[in-house]
Amino acid sequence: MKVAEMVNSARDVITVKRVYGDPVEKDGLTVIPAAVVSGGAGGGTGHDEKGGEGEGGGFGVASRPAGAYVIKGGQVSWRPAVDVNRIITIVGAVLIAYLISRPRMVRARSAAAKWQMLAERRRARARA
Repeated sequence: MKVAEMVNSARDVITVKRVYGDPVEKDGLTVIPAAVVSGGAGGGTGHDEKGGEGEGGGFGVASRPAGAYVIKGGQVSWRPAVDVNRIITIVGAVLIAYLISRPRMVRARSAAAKWQMLAERRRARARA
């Protein structure tokens, strides 16, 4: 794919339609879905020793639901989308990190208490 073609394709893919969906109306309630869209692209050209040249590139787009704007009776409110899988993953990662680091924290506290006790004994001997 030529770099110019890639840029035009990316322009067609990354539009406001990817972020905001079509409004849905029912019983005086309007819902406008919204998403988080991110993307990246890269391209380049090159030459080899034999005089050949080429160019290429690529791009990627990712999106996930963010929530929806709800319009009812002239009032607009934001309702965030809750990603339960993401919450479970984050809580699990934090729990694993805690369980892995806990033995080290216990040993460090124990060592600090031991050194503190030895320092107290030295001070007591010095006073006596």
